[in-house]
Amino acid sequence: MLDNPDSPSHQDISPNFQAHMENPLLWPIMEVLKHKPSGWKVHTLAAHLNDLGLVPVLDPVPEKELFKKNFLIMNALYHGNSHAIDPKDPLRDYYISWLNYEADEGEVKRLLNEFWTRYKKFAGISETDMDRSRALTLFELPIDASQQEIRKRWRRLALRWHPDRDEGNTAKFQILCEAWHVLRY
Repeated sequence: MLDNPDSPSHQDISPNFQAHMENPLLWPIMEVLKHKPSGWKVHTLAAHLNDLGLVPVLDPVPEKELFKKNFLIMNALYHGNSHAIDPKDPLRDYYISWLNYEADEGEVKRLLNEFWTRYKKFAGISETDMDRSRALTLFELPIDASQQEIRKRWRRLALRWHPDRDEGNTAKFQILCEAWHVLRY
């Protein structure tokens, strides 16, 4: 019934559906923020919630899993911490609409591509000399590494070298992001 957004049943259900959805991370996030109200980045908050065992597996597709976790965190922040987030933020409307939570795989890939394109431009990353072989060498993986092995290594490397971490390194992280961009498909 919800597949056709123009159907009368979809129009009748959507507002009611959105009004009664409750984000399972809303109260845990508010509790975390009550004890430490500042200094969080989305990825560090996600890792902290994960360490507390508060984030279940949300989707078997890794890209959709990442998207859904991010969506729940942002949704909770926009709903529960509205005084700290600009109410005119253009992303607010996106993240408070539950209709966006179930984005299809193509939409998620499109959004991730947009993110990486913006990030590369912001970070000054150029893909001109990065190929799969060099990227695998940077990840210290064999040429026949599986997508699962690549994702697992990316997560470890990103957490280790992210510039927001105490021991992070912006230059190394930028190079690893470029390698990830090559390897992620």
